[in-house]
Amino acid sequence: MKAIGLGILASLFFASTFVLNQTMSLHGGSWLWTSSLRYFYTVPVLAIWVAWRGELPKLASLMTRRPWPWFLWGTVGFGLFYAPLTFAAVYGPSWAVASTFQLTIIIGSLLVPFTTHQKIPWRHLWPSVPILAGIAMVQWQSHVALNQSLFVSLAAVLLSAVAYPLGNRKMMALTTGDISAVTRILGMTIGSLPFWIVLAGIASVSAGRPPVWQWEETFWVAMSSGIVATALFFRATDQAQGRPDTLAKVEATQSMEIVFTLLLALIFHLPGHADVASIAGMALVMGGMVWHAVGRPLSKWGQTRPVADASNVTASLLDN
Repeated sequence: MKAIGLGILASLFFASTFVLNQTMSLHGGSWLWTSSLRYFYTVPVLAIWVAWRGELPKLASLMTRRPWPWFLWGTVGFGLFYAPLTFAAVYGPSWAVASTFQLTIIIGSLLVPFTTHQKIPWRHLWPSVPILAGIAMVQWQSHVALNQSLFVSLAAVLLSAVAYPLGNRKMMALTTGDISAVTRILGMTIGSLPFWIVLAGIASVSAGRPPVWQWEETFWVAMSSGIVATALFFRATDQAQGRPDTLAKVEATQSMEIVFTLLLALIFHLPGHADVASIAGMALVMGGMVWHAVGRPLSKWGQTRPVADASNVTASLLDN
């Protein structure tokens, strides 16, 4: 129960990303600054964390020996993940973006041949049916209500949902057993810095300097989602280590991101309130996510998710 509670608490901090991104967009902040500033904040904090773990020299050695995979998959896994996600906040409410991003669960399974050279686990994709149906309902209702571009927002989140598992899994395959998850995330963040520097340069020309409030809000996004939520979720998975059924339930707690995003949107009085159809769609998405985690045959779990190293399960969650 403690592990599940920590997982739920982590999903609350993860949800802040979607809400703060929409808030900054509504206040006129450039999405280019919103995305790039977060990663500028993240690097020094993660560097301190990794140095405290004593893995900084090992990471430096790995990155010096083979720099290009870090730049490539760091840019894909972080740059092409987070920039489209902040762009989508311009066109859709936070709860709709949060719900639609859960496509990454389905896409992650479809990318298996490209990341692990195994066959697509078709029989484990049945929970994707309610997820797809729920996302369709959420997208349609939110954009009809706000009279905004359905295609633009959907395309941006779709790109994000593809880039996220692709970049993280490719880098995970290249470094399995060499370094911990948090150290791998620091390496990918450093590798993505050229992308963020280019985006920041474009932002400085097109939007000028970011206002003080945008510096502050991106700082809280970096700390709450990138640091606090990750620490909580790592702790939850550590407590579930060796117990596949408990680990499945901890992973399923991330479906609460949708609920917390909706509640935070209501608290901050953000536009685009969810109607009955949208709430039904979100319920379908959450149900599908729980089904994906808890419904997986436990006898097969060890073949798809190694429980011996809980950090592997949560490697890609650091920059959610």
